[in-house]
Amino acid sequence: MADSLNLSVVQAVIPEDANIIVGQSHFIKTVEDLYEAMVTASPCVEFGIAFCEASGDCLIRHDGNNGDMESAAVENAKKINAGHVFVIVMKNGYPINVLNRIKDVQEVCRIFAATANPLQLIIAESEQGRGVTGVIDGFTTKGTEDEKGQAWRKMLLRDIIGYKR
Repeated sequence: MADSLNLSVVQAVIPEDANIIVGQSHFIKTVEDLYEAMVTASPCVEFGIAFCEASGDCLIRHDGNNGDMESAAVENAKKINAGHVFVIVMKNGYPINVLNRIKDVQEVCRIFAATANPLQLIIAESEQGRGVTGVIDGFTTKGTEDEKGQAWRKMLLRDIIGYKR
């Protein structure tokens, strides 16, 4: 008899002025290695990390340098409840500041999302457990950028954010 498969949607909870990174890893040392990646990537970032163990005690392992961000990461991990998934909730920085360091962590297999947008995770559940099959990041598009939109984007990147001066 084949296992049944159920799909569901989990809404991530992202604190105000924060971003979330959700990925998959494969080893108990993930929390320590992600912590090191975060603190060495950006000195001012405040964050929390939670990691869902997929064997042994099957605990949510967690750490961080900000209690609120750590609590938010743990709460999201509880909702997702899928093996070897990690959640990083961060403020005072952006995913672009830390993603390469995170992707360079040896046990990281993939990044599902890195965003401040409303985020939904598509969860598949079988008799064995749960896994993330994909994400819905933000909203559907509403049109195509025109010249005014291009000018606004370039102004934002160059004048406000300071990218490509």
